[in-house]
Amino acid sequence: MTYLAKEDRYSQMTYNYCGSSGLRLSAVSLGLWHSFGAGDNYDNCRDMLLTAFDLGINHFDLANNYGVPAGSAETTFGRILSSDLAAYRDELCIATKAGHYMWPGPYGDGGSKKYLLSSLDQSLRRMQLDYVDIFYHHRPDPNTPMEETADALEHIVASGRALYVGLSKYYSDDARAMYNLLNERGIHCLVEQVRHSMLVHPFKDDGLFQTLKELGMGSIVFSPLAGGLLTDRYLNGIPSDSRAQKSEFLKKDEITPELVDKVSRLNDIAQRRGQSMAQMAMAWAANEPSVASILIGASRPGQIVDNVRALVKPEFSDDELNEIETILAE
Repeated sequence: MTYLAKEDRYSQMTYNYCGSSGLRLSAVSLGLWHSFGAGDNYDNCRDMLLTAFDLGINHFDLANNYGVPAGSAETTFGRILSSDLAAYRDELCIATKAGHYMWPGPYGDGGSKKYLLSSLDQSLRRMQLDYVDIFYHHRPDPNTPMEETADALEHIVASGRALYVGLSKYYSDDARAMYNLLNERGIHCLVEQVRHSMLVHPFKDDGLFQTLKELGMGSIVFSPLAGGLLTDRYLNGIPSDSRAQKSEFLKKDEITPELVDKVSRLNDIAQRRGQSMAQMAMAWAANEPSVASILIGASRPGQIVDNVRALVKPEFSDDELNEIETILAE
């Protein structure tokens, strides 16, 4: 069946400027880290992507190593793009990254010019694209001179492989240093992806958000649900089909009685606000002024619908924020 996007897809989504640029991103973005690999159900993958677009999500986030096996999420995305979304390419903001291990040998990891350009060329082939909108260096590489990584990012823009470049998981000092190197080369560093949630916020005390604001960079928050901990799934035990039972990124021993009690009290606040725990956690992460978009993952279309609903609830009152901070500080 030929896909036709809903005509009202832009009426229910908020679009935020990314830093000081003219690029606007949907307040909720869909990440393809999980659930889009070669072994995942293709029809469900297609339904999730099309549901997201029909809800006004125009930003899709990938990386070279997403999916099982690595790269398969980009292949799945490229297949759906070519069959269903090709006519809407100019309405989409598509991002990918390189920086983590991808293939054997000295050129399949890090921040070298050799690796970054080779990886992006592979990503473009998998996604059947001529260019991506945003290309990120996925993590700092202490073994590669920062100048070389900046040279690679400059070349990527100059060659037309990407319209914008960004950073991921850089702390404040390194982000500022890379921004300055790119600025010297005539490239504006657009955005940084930041791990940030009520429970896990390694960059919060680093002053990163303030640095990004000073530099005119936007931020995109990933893992706003702390790998699923900030949901109601674990309030009454660990379900057999939960991520904690089968994921290397969330361990059962992380779900302590103290954590369950904390999330339960947060959930009480969410219910008073008329939100699920997950919706409130997303709204809290989006409350940081520099955040242009919240990056979500999903395993079924209904989760995307529920997460988008986090946008329609009222802003936090000072009393709610103080109550949340008190619980988190314990």
